[in-house]
Amino acid sequence: MAIREATLGGGCFWCLEAVFQRIQGVESVISGYAGGQTPNPTYQQVCTGTTGHAEVVRIAFDDTVIDYETLLNVFFAIHDPTTRDRQGADVGSQYRSVIFYHDDAQRLIAESVVARLNASGLWPDPIVTRIEPAPTFYPAEGYHQNYYHRYPNQGYCQTVIAPKLDKLRQGFRRLIADEERRLA
Repeated sequence: MAIREATLGGGCFWCLEAVFQRIQGVESVISGYAGGQTPNPTYQQVCTGTTGHAEVVRIAFDDTVIDYETLLNVFFAIHDPTTRDRQGADVGSQYRSVIFYHDDAQRLIAESVVARLNASGLWPDPIVTRIEPAPTFYPAEGYHQNYYHRYPNQGYCQTVIAPKLDKLRQGFRRLIADEERRLA
């Protein structure tokens, strides 16, 4: 087993957390903040858009089970990487699409995936996802962790997160782990 880390931001961290928790080879997903100048930010501070931080997830994954490129393919399938500082109704730099790479290999893979997807014409607009070195990661408050699992019937979960889970099931069924085991 070779545990590696990936740090991704693509809108609300609850969405990314719910998706990546369901993937085989993912050992843990922690919602948090990264990329800004404010040390130890709170959710309320990040929501102002003045801290420079993005809502992100830190994913620990076993790269003998799932590789980094596959994680990025899922990432790009479940959010709109062509809108700057926005995912749906969530607007602000804290919702930017960003890949924080942990080494040069991850940077090269991220650049390759973005180039391939841009060339594919999958989206009418170019991808604006930022690719930056991994900065300090600050875990979000406890009430943000495992959010969808705890509140699946909450309005945001039903209208925003559930459709992303449907995209995962439709496009990546072979990657899905036993959900009950993963979230228990």
